[in-house]
Amino acid sequence: SSYGVGYKSAEARVKAMRTFALSFALGVAWLQQHAELPPLSTFAALGSVAALLLLLQKSALAGRRGLASAAIVLAAILLGWSWAGWRAQLRLAHSLPAALEGRDIDIVGRIASLPQRGSRGLRFEIDVERAPDGVPERLMLSWFLPGYSPDELEESLPLLSPMHVGEQWRFTVRLKRAHGAINPAGYDYESRLFERNLRATGYVRAHSARRLQAASWRSGYWVERTREALRARFLAALPQAEYVGVLIALAIGDQQAIDAELWRSFARTGISHLMSISGLHVTMLAGLGYALTNWLWRRSARLPLYLPAQQAAALAGAATALLYALLAGFGVPAQRTLYMLAVVAWAQWSRRNLAASQVLACALGGVLLIDPWAVLAAGFWLSFGAVALLFFIGSGRLAALSWWREWGRTQWAVSLGTIPALLALFQQFSLVSPLANAVAIPLVSFVITPLSLAGMLPGLEPLWSLAHFLTQGLMWAIDGLAAWPGAVWQQAKAPWPTVLLAGCGSLWLLLPRGVPARWLGALTFLPMLTWQAPRPAVGAAKVVVLDVGEGLAVHVQTANRDLLFDAGPAFSASADSGNRIIAPYLTAIGVQRLDAMVISHADRDHTGGAASVLAALPVAQLKTSLPFDHPLSAYAVAHHPCVDGEVWYWDEVRFEFLHPPPEATIKKPNEQSCVLRIVVAGRSLLLAADIEVGSERALLQRHRAELAADVISVPHQGSRSSSTPDFVRAVGAREAIISAGYRNSFRHPHPEIVARYTQSGATVHRTDSDGAVTVELTAAGISVTRQREVYRRYWHGGG
Repeated sequence: SSYGVGYKSAEARVKAMRTFALSFALGVAWLQQHAELPPLSTFAALGSVAALLLLLQKSALAGRRGLASAAIVLAAILLGWSWAGWRAQLRLAHSLPAALEGRDIDIVGRIASLPQRGSRGLRFEIDVERAPDGVPERLMLSWFLPGYSPDELEESLPLLSPMHVGEQWRFTVRLKRAHGAINPAGYDYESRLFERNLRATGYVRAHSARRLQAASWRSGYWVERTREALRARFLAALPQAEYVGVLIALAIGDQQAIDAELWRSFARTGISHLMSISGLHVTMLAGLGYALTNWLWRRSARLPLYLPAQQAAALAGAATALLYALLAGFGVPAQRTLYMLAVVAWAQWSRRNLAASQVLACALGGVLLIDPWAVLAAGFWLSFGAVALLFFIGSGRLAALSWWREWGRTQWAVSLGTIPALLALFQQFSLVSPLANAVAIPLVSFVITPLSLAGMLPGLEPLWSLAHFLTQGLMWAIDGLAAWPGAVWQQAKAPWPTVLLAGCGSLWLLLPRGVPARWLGALTFLPMLTWQAPRPAVGAAKVVVLDVGEGLAVHVQTANRDLLFDAGPAFSASADSGNRIIAPYLTAIGVQRLDAMVISHADRDHTGGAASVLAALPVAQLKTSLPFDHPLSAYAVAHHPCVDGEVWYWDEVRFEFLHPPPEATIKKPNEQSCVLRIVVAGRSLLLAADIEVGSERALLQRHRAELAADVISVPHQGSRSSSTPDFVRAVGAREAIISAGYRNSFRHPHPEIVARYTQSGATVHRTDSDGAVTVELTAAGISVTRQREVYRRYWHGGG
């Protein structure tokens, strides 16, 4: 009888812990959906209410299970909400004042992160020690080196920026508040900056840089200094190795060391999780520390008398996991595994028997206590979800399976169970993932990673050559799988109810054999997998001016056709608007091909992402004013010049080019810009690209009547070289959209141009302050939506 009571009590405690942890996480996630935060007094008041509910649950509600459970859920939600809100308010207090943006500011600080090389210079984080009032305590800075070719840059970086973690430097910098592009279904870069407590970014005035003090091991940066030293050793030992970046990422968690092209192969084959410090790697190393300590401890005649071998081994395993997690950059997967191992070590130390769900609940609470913004990261959900799936399929099974059947069941569970999350987060999942992981997991986790770590020991650097050789063989297999045409399933971003339904169905499918009608779980995937994003009706058009920074990219959609007008700028040698913004956006809204792409002219802020879009999606035809020898001409796509007078109809929507004229001999790229007019039931939108005064005058002579438009994409990002008074009057737009980068170096748009459109009666929309701007043209009228109003979070706009 007493055993039964104790069993029920232990079971109740496990259930209460799970409920509390999940409810606390729900409260934290709820807070991160807020557009504005209430004052600190509100968080304090609701936190007190939560504490009172917990006291009532312990005393007054002890005998009422239903009310007690409800009190735990409500208290945990309020505690999570209040904790995350209090932390957020403290962080918002360190935002950069608007008055300090764009000014030369002298700062002194210490390099706080591994300096990362890019195509134009260095990027690094700095802990500020001396600066004017209002400058945040940590900044992300770029040190641009303009005027160098990539080869010259590679040679010049060591000479121009001998920078190391922990050094004290003096810089003159120009700062701006944390800012990122905001697009429909796009990545929120501002949330990432906020999570890392980077409340401002900026660039260094190169002539001002001066090192004041060398790095010191006493400066508090020993972890980052160790990571930097190890990275240097890798690069010195394998100077020409193609995949040395993979080994660096596996050893010290520096994911920036891996080329963008490799990441695309990893994503197509579903092994991206292995190319960072995953929980499996931390567990493996901790297990090694546990086993080695246990073996050595038992060999001593005295040590077990002071401390049992199992307790000593548990302590050593947890310490090993902590050191490796710190060395790896302390990402969410490493944190989750560390906290789980710490709970297991504590249980073994105190000789307690904990359920697997208790361990996972403690890890969940630990991660969110330290980092409430972890819920914003896709890795958080995938990491905890994958472990929960493993616990789910392992619970309640009586018969032990052979190792190969257990391995297969694990692969099946993780692959199936994560499909809903992958489609919700990335709008794709890899169909070859089970095969790729079957090869990659044992090779990476049990061979390549151990070799990479062992090579860190003095004199064992040759092990890195062996690890690289094995990585070459792995990449041969991975590249082959990634090249399969059907390697990835892609579709539009499905509504959350269909994702939750599929998630429940996956759990039903993973129930033990013998449960009746498990096959019904497969049917729950159908709504998610067959979801089609809504499109405009026949005789209507949807136009989205994407937020791509300083440049232009516009998506035009009719009932059955899609057109992309310009492709935005390139950000670096491996990152551009095409692969970072346009292609993910098109995938998220279900666009599988483009019926036409218009590249208005040859400037890089309009062509920068074109190659990436052409590589990501089939494009039926390319309409341009580009010269014959332009690199985009090499793509196997039907090319047509955009010429004044060309007209076509898609789904009862009229498209017409107004510029450039046939046989034009214009030399300046901006003046060659294609100008496209879109007409829907008498309402029109004008895409004017980068035309300047000369082209505007020519258009007024040839098409003064046709220039009249309800909506205009303002020429040349609002530069003073365009939008003459006569042109603005002739267009007479009610809505003017300016695509410009936040605090760009050209200072676009010019205040005079903004005032000119405003005085003409137009409402001015700006992508730098409004995010993407969506215009819907229908027979009933015109509607305009600003993305920063649709998707508003408290961290947007720098605070």
